[in-house]
Amino acid sequence: MIGLYQPGYGVYAATKAAVEAMTHILAKELGSRRITVNAVAPGPVETRLFLEGKSEQQVRAIAAMNPFGRLGQPDDIAGIVAFLTGRDGGWVNGQVIRANGGVV
Repeated sequence: MIGLYQPGYGVYAATKAAVEAMTHILAKELGSRRITVNAVAPGPVETRLFLEGKSEQQVRAIAAMNPFGRLGQPDDIAGIVAFLTGRDGGWVNGQVIRANGGVV
């Protein structure tokens, strides 16, 4: 989950930071070739992997963390990726899109 800086999540947090850094660096390195580089950082998305090992109470608590009061759906993330890879996303470069329903 985005911003999950707590004990036991050191490797997770470090790898997310590395992906974000590479996104910014590659966007600058590849920009002259008209290649855009962005990252999508989804919040909790209702998938089998996400739900595995969580109680219904835990899932409800996580869903309540955002203003919409629900988990994201795979299509929520797919729409963002489709935008970024399509013609309309051509001016978006070097960004990390936090698709989390408004968890701030």
